[in-house]
Amino acid sequence: MNTAHARALMPDYLRLIALFGIVIVNVQFIAFPNLNSITGPAGETFKDAVALWLVNGLALLKTYGLFSFMFGVGVGFLMRSSERLGLPFGRIYRNRMIGLFLIGVVHGCLFFPGDILVIYSLTGSILYLFRNRPAAWLVKVGCTLLILQPIFGLPFFFATSEIPAEFSQYEQETLGEGSFFDAAIFRSISFAFTLPLLLTTQGISALGWFCLGLASVKSGMIDKAQHPLWQRARRFCLVPGIFLSLLAAALWSWGPAVAGEALTLVVAPIVTLGYLGLIALISQAPSPIMSRFVAAGESSLSIYLGQSIILSSIFSSYGLGLWDAVNRGTASVIALLITVILIIALSIWRTFFRLGPFEWLLRQITYAGAHTRTKRPHSH
Repeated sequence: MNTAHARALMPDYLRLIALFGIVIVNVQFIAFPNLNSITGPAGETFKDAVALWLVNGLALLKTYGLFSFMFGVGVGFLMRSSERLGLPFGRIYRNRMIGLFLIGVVHGCLFFPGDILVIYSLTGSILYLFRNRPAAWLVKVGCTLLILQPIFGLPFFFATSEIPAEFSQYEQETLGEGSFFDAAIFRSISFAFTLPLLLTTQGISALGWFCLGLASVKSGMIDKAQHPLWQRARRFCLVPGIFLSLLAAALWSWGPAVAGEALTLVVAPIVTLGYLGLIALISQAPSPIMSRFVAAGESSLSIYLGQSIILSSIFSSYGLGLWDAVNRGTASVIALLITVILIIALSIWRTFFRLGPFEWLLRQITYAGAHTRTKRPHSH
C-alpha cells in the first residue's frame, strides 16, 4: 500500500511544478507583442531584461520538457489501465489524440497561438508506433532525438522573418483595442503560421521526452523517487545545467544574442533532467493541506487551458486591457497568481467531482465506444 501511494507522488509533483514554469513562459507571449522578433533581445527596460533573463534561463524549453516527459508517462499509465480493464488500447489512444487535437485547435485559435496540445497529438501519434518497444530502446531513441533537436531547430530558431509593419499594427489593433472576435481572428492566423515553426523547433524534442517518459513507466523508475538515476540526474545535471542556461540567457539578453539562443536550446535538456532529479527528491508525502494542491496536478489540462483563457482575457482589450501595458515582472506575478487561484479552484472542484472539467471532456472522447465493445454480461 505504501508503494502504491508513492507511485502517484512524483507524477503529481512533476505536473504541478511544470504548470508554474510553463505559465511564466506563456505569459511573455500572451501579454506582449511578439510578431516583430520572437527570439530578439530582451525588453526595453533593464527590469524587463532581467525578467526575461530569468524566464529564458530557468523556464524556457525546460518546463516544456517536463510537460512532454509527463505526456510519455501518461501514455504508459494509459497502457497499464487499458490492459488491466481489458480495453482496446489502440482505439482509446486514437480517440485521445483526436481529443487533444480538437481541444488544441480551439485553444490555439481562440486564446493562445502557442498551444502545445496539437503538437502533442501529432507527435504522440508517432509514439504509438513505439509503444511495445523495451525501455532501453526508448531511452536510446529519446536521447538521440534530444541531441538532434538543435540541429534541426536552430536554423528556424534563428531565421529572421520580415513581418510587414501592417501586420504588427494589426496585432496592436486586435489585442490592444479590438473585440474578442477580432482577437480570435488574429490568433487563428498566428496559430496557422506558428504551428509549423513549433513543430520543427519543439516537435522533435517533444517526441524524445515522450520516449523517455514512457521508458520511465516501463522500467518502473517513475514509481521509485529514490532511484539512483534520479540521484545522478540531480547531481550531474542540475547545477551545471542551470549555470550554463543562465549564462546562455544572459548572452541572449545582453549579447551576442545568437550564441545565447544556441546555447539555450542545447542545454535545455540537461536542465530538464536536473529538474526531474530535483522533483524526485522533493516527492515526499505532503502535509494534509499541501496534498490537495499536489493532487491538483491531476487536473493539469484544466489548469493549463485555464491559464491561457484567463490570462488572454486579462491582457486583451476585451478584458482588462493590460496588453503591453505592464512590465514583464508584473505580468509574471499575475501569471503565477492566476495559477495559484486555479489550483485552489480545482482543489475545491475535485471535492465534488472526480475529474477536472477538461479532463472529463477528454475522457469522454478517449473512451467513446471503448466500453461498449468490451462490455460483458453482469453476474450476480
